[in-house]
Amino acid sequence: MSNENNPFKSIEEKFMERQRAKQQKAADPNKVITPKRPFNTRKFVKNAIGLTVIFAIAVILLANVFVVKEDEFRVVRQFGEISRVIQDPGLNMKIPFIQTVSTLPKSQMTYNVSEAEISTKDKKRIIIDNYAVWKITNPQEMISNARNIVNAEARMEEFIYSVIRNEMGKLDYVDVVNDKNTSRGDLNDVVTAKVNEFLDEGNFGIKVIDVRMKRIDLPQENEQSIYTRMISERESKAQEYLSEGDAERQRIEAETDREVQELLATAKKDAAIIHAEGEAEAAKIYNNAFSKDPEFYNLYRTLQSYSRTIGEDTMIIMPADSPYAKILTGYLE
Repeated sequence: MSNENNPFKSIEEKFMERQRAKQQKAADPNKVITPKRPFNTRKFVKNAIGLTVIFAIAVILLANVFVVKEDEFRVVRQFGEISRVIQDPGLNMKIPFIQTVSTLPKSQMTYNVSEAEISTKDKKRIIIDNYAVWKITNPQEMISNARNIVNAEARMEEFIYSVIRNEMGKLDYVDVVNDKNTSRGDLNDVVTAKVNEFLDEGNFGIKVIDVRMKRIDLPQENEQSIYTRMISERESKAQEYLSEGDAERQRIEAETDREVQELLATAKKDAAIIHAEGEAEAAKIYNNAFSKDPEFYNLYRTLQSYSRTIGEDTMIIMPADSPYAKILTGYLE
């Protein structure tokens, strides 16, 4: 019989309380004993279960609340299928145990394309290294056709390699190195536009912002031969410059020598004219001066003739009464 249907339950409880009171009074006669109320186990269990249920519900609700940031997409799946894509930032909830949430970046991403060896129009093998800047434009299409970011990047790389190989085959090596000076325009812009066309056709939900070449190298086996040929071409060009320089130097030297000879001849002619004019002027002055005293002129000319004809070893024999001897001896009448 359960305790709830037992008619003797209250009698038993009162009897047990009296027995406890007697025992306590015998131990301490001066102490006033207040009977204790029985512990209600059933009520305690009910309260504990209620608190546990409330706590579990709160934990489940909090576990299914998620935050959408400004730089991300949140994809809500229900039984593996996409239920909704949340783009606006804020708080959101999902159905517990039924829906799952995954995150996709909304900002631009950079992908390093694998190095590839291709041929140019002039049959030169080169190794190119590219990188691409891209972003997700439609998460639902991206998941439906590429499943995840890794597969999306793989497909994007295939398109980039295909387009670059096709475009490089239309350009010579010089045009590849300096493609902005060619009639085809910027190669990077052409590659970006065509890759986006392929991505749009496949509905991959992604867009390439830019494709750029980080570097262009020659294959290892071709580098030395290319370097040798370049050195030979530079040496040939240098020799051509040296030959042109020598020819120009000789031309300048010949022209300078000719101009110097012309200047010297002109100067000598002018000097001769000036000298002749000076001689004539001097002779005129001498004539005017000597014509005033003929005897002095005769004496001056005689002395000049002596200075020219008589040297240190000259011996002159003349009569003692000659005018010249008298002058030399200082005898004058």
